[in-house]
Amino acid sequence: MGSFVPNVFRCVGFPVCLALLWVGHSTKVAADEATPQSAEMAGYLIVPHGKVRENYNAGYSMYVAAWPLLKNYPGQEFQSGLFGTWMFARYDEPKPKKLYSDVEGGLGWWRDTRFATETPKFIMGGVALNFSEWANGPGAGKGRDWKNPKGHYAIAQLSPWLLWPPDGLNLKQGTCGELFGYGYLPLPLVAPKKTTAGKDVPTGNNCWTLFLNTGNFKGPATFFLPYFWSKPTVENPKLAGMFLDTRPSDPNRAVQMETQHIPAYIAKDAKGDTYARVAPTRFPGESSGNSPLLHRITAYSKAALWDRVQAWFDGGPPASGRIDPKASSVSTFDGQGGATWRIYHSGTPGDKRSPIAWSSFAAPVALDQATYGYTWAKDSVTRADAKDKSLVTLPEYYRLEKDKNDRELWVAVNPKDLPAETGLAKVDFPKRLGADRNPYVTPDEARSCWKTPGPAAGPFKAKLGDGSVATYYWYRFADQPALMNADLTADEREHLQKRVEMLHKTWTKEREYLPPPKVGKLAELDPAVIVTPPKGLEVGYVPIVVRQAAEK
Repeated sequence: MGSFVPNVFRCVGFPVCLALLWVGHSTKVAADEATPQSAEMAGYLIVPHGKVRENYNAGYSMYVAAWPLLKNYPGQEFQSGLFGTWMFARYDEPKPKKLYSDVEGGLGWWRDTRFATETPKFIMGGVALNFSEWANGPGAGKGRDWKNPKGHYAIAQLSPWLLWPPDGLNLKQGTCGELFGYGYLPLPLVAPKKTTAGKDVPTGNNCWTLFLNTGNFKGPATFFLPYFWSKPTVENPKLAGMFLDTRPSDPNRAVQMETQHIPAYIAKDAKGDTYARVAPTRFPGESSGNSPLLHRITAYSKAALWDRVQAWFDGGPPASGRIDPKASSVSTFDGQGGATWRIYHSGTPGDKRSPIAWSSFAAPVALDQATYGYTWAKDSVTRADAKDKSLVTLPEYYRLEKDKNDRELWVAVNPKDLPAETGLAKVDFPKRLGADRNPYVTPDEARSCWKTPGPAAGPFKAKLGDGSVATYYWYRFADQPALMNADLTADEREHLQKRVEMLHKTWTKEREYLPPPKVGKLAELDPAVIVTPPKGLEVGYVPIVVRQAAEK
């Protein structure tokens, strides 16, 4: 999950071009072939896991390791997710063709990340019909044109204690192998509607809510507004009822790590043999040889949370918010796995792309039935420096060879065996800032939904660990811009406001919600994104970022 995508999309989950150009052997090597040429490494790490029964169709959660994949952030061409998944709607009948819509965000780095560091960020990654819109968090959608918003208003801020920057939710700088817990479960926050945008097509009441479990924040953070999913049905009524606003989730999801671009170089030696070097790429690796990368992939039925919340809203006793593990099913691992990482020149045709010999230095392992990781070949990987002693660095140098089936394969080589004339030992992978560090800004017109009804308090500023400053205001929940664009009447927004106030009074950020992990240590969010409501605005108000810019 999710794992990511077209250059502008910021999620973990689409087919990626994985390539390598084979130039052929010759006894004489032209000067330009001996000079290192820019290349890249990309592909998927595939994690098989056991299936669960179809009735566990009310969302999922998982714990994934968060770590700095590259030693140095190389700039905005770098794009990779960490381990993640894709949550699709469940269909009993064959679904229509050419219908793609899901939730596929996660931890990672993306080409449109403006304030990236070595530490990953988290995005939500909701995809409307066939990528017509996408939504990565409050105020973050497809592109940055507020005059033509495409998913910018798709996500509502729910928590009064969490600040969500449009560049992605920040983790604490220096996070290095800790487990980040997250998942999506539906909440019945709104009533289903028989009409959508004035047309005779329905919108469901599944408010898919992001729940987090970290060391310094726990509980519901944000949720997808149902209108985000149903909006395309206004123009195409035949698709009514086909999306996540009405549909349950498919309980069985692919789990992979999708990498789209890691910088690399390719060159030839005097004999015409082809070599490559990739930017120092790192994974968690405890001294024992094992490190948890995935833990407790869990699917839920509606009895886990929805039923008790609905009863509470209907006048019953308060629901604690704790997700019932008895109404869940945890997938198991059997130690299997695969990799499609390849090294290639950009633009190389797919049939000319050669894989790396991943299994020569990494072996998948089930650390226990609910925990997945790798064991690393001690002679092939190196321990990181003392500061990051929990990491291993994968082989940097490779030679293009042929396997027993005469297929080309990149095989790791020891640095001392690298021919000097390739020049690969001298190439550099420096730390760079993103080229696009322009501010994120929101509409400032007096009549815009950002000003009318407008905020209740602010502005406030938060200095984030990524070197940016977020400017935010406190809005009454029902008056936040996303709710003003959610196809809800004033009465429907007030009904929602009352329900959210019930949550704010009862569901605090320190309580347990997701079933806790049984291994490892929890990652923490950037302390700057944990906020406290102003006095008098503790219940029914939320922080909304209106600007994010580089710190001066």
